[in-house]
Amino acid sequence: MHINWLGQTCVKLQSKNLKDEDVVILIDAYKPDKGDFPRSFSPNIALFSNGQDKAATLSQNPLVADTLGEYEAKDIMVYALPGPDGKLIFKIIAEGLTVIHLGRLNKKLTQDMLNQLGNPDILLIPAGGGNYLSAEIAAETVTALEPRIVIPIALQCDTDPKTGTVNDFIKQIGLKPEATEKKIIVKKKDLPQEETKLMILGKNY
Repeated sequence: MHINWLGQTCVKLQSKNLKDEDVVILIDAYKPDKGDFPRSFSPNIALFSNGQDKAATLSQNPLVADTLGEYEAKDIMVYALPGPDGKLIFKIIAEGLTVIHLGRLNKKLTQDMLNQLGNPDILLIPAGGGNYLSAEIAAETVTALEPRIVIPIALQCDTDPKTGTVNDFIKQIGLKPEATEKKIIVKKKDLPQEETKLMILGKNY
């Protein structure tokens, strides 16, 4: 699975399905007020954690998930689960991996919400403070969920200049980053077995 961060909480996942076809999953493609961002996208699956207001242009008629429920397209399962304040949290099952994207989360998850999420293989967590989780609460959430890999998103970049940097999150979580790259490739066989691995993505657009 290829993982790219496009700024704010926007993430693009590129996966393979059972027929060995490429499947592109786009999460939270909201147009920013400033900075560089694609004018349009052509995903197979588009997920929106906070409705479709200010959504980017989508072509190729993708499956769109912006309300609670279970979705399936091209052998990929998506569960849109309830988060605080009516926002959605996504659990994605692809390539034998469980990926959790916490959307535009800006407050602690309840114990019931944590229980629904389980222990993901990959956790995409907004950690820049301000409109998102503070570094401290983000680190506490990682401890509660015990993912194999955690990737902080919603960090300072050209489309989100007032958001905090990744350094605060690194200090709070106390893990040394394994990688700082524009794209991360994760395979099930390479997942860490005992510890949580912290991987940092640079904005890739």
